[in-house]
Formats: sequence, C-alpha cells, structure tokens
Amino acid sequence: MATYTKDPDRISALSEEEFYVTQNSGTERPGTGKLLYNKEPGIYVDIVSGEPLFASADKYESGCGWPSFTKPLVTDHVTEIEDRSLGMIRTEVRSKHGDSHLGHVFPDGPRDRGGLRYCINSASLRFIHRNDMEAEGYGAYVDQVEDVA
Repeated sequence: MATYTKDPDRISALSEEEFYVTQNSGTERPGTGKLLYNKEPGIYVDIVSGEPLFASADKYESGCGWPSFTKPLVTDHVTEIEDRSLGMIRTEVRSKHGDSHLGHVFPDGPRDRGGLRYCINSASLRFIHRNDMEAEGYGAYVDQVEDVA
C-alpha cells in the first residue's frame, strides 16, 4: 500500500498559484482552473502528496467555476474542517496526508448522487488519465473510473 506525505520537494516545485492555494488556503479565480472542463477518465490526486482524492466518474458540471465532485474517491484521504473565514461558515476540504487546502464542500450537489458538491481548486490537483493509472501506481483505483470511450 502506498504511503502519502507532505513532500517538501513537490512543494518547492509548485507554481505560485499552486503554492498559494495548497499552502495558504487560497482560491483560484473562478473559471480559470486547468481541470475545470476536463472530461477525460481518470483520477485526481493531491499535487503535494499524490494521495488519490477524486474520480472522474464523480465529477460533474455545477456551474460554480471550479471542478465539482459528488464524493471523494477515498474518504480517508479527505478531511473536513469548519471554516469561519470571509464572514461565513463553510466546510473546508483538505488532503489528509498532504494537508493541502483543496476547496470546500457544500450541501447543494445532485440529490440523486448524495447531495454534496465538493468544490475543488484545480491548482491543488494533478490529473492522472485512466490509461496511466497502473504505471503511476494507482491501478487499485482503475475499477472506480469509467471505461475509456
């Protein structure tokens, strides 16, 4: 089983925006994330630790301006923390092992898929295409990703 950690080498290689989002709990501008319109089959992992977080099968277009998912791929890899910043109460989503800020979760997702919307910054994620998952050590999750069209 893989071990995931907050990797200092990966942190030092982050872009300015990736560092701001993951290490300073920042937010990318809506509609600008590199993965917002990605429709390829695969998984999304923490850009710092590599821990698997979300599957493309659970991604949907919410219209909020950030990639949205109905649930985590591995529940134990995601932590939820009360966030009282910006004068409101929200639930922050962080990666468990990388401690990267990912985004927030809201109770306004598709009802038929659990009712949650994990609103996640592209800058906190690395996408791994289904065809590359085995080679990159994520073969155990291939069955949770839709077939390649």
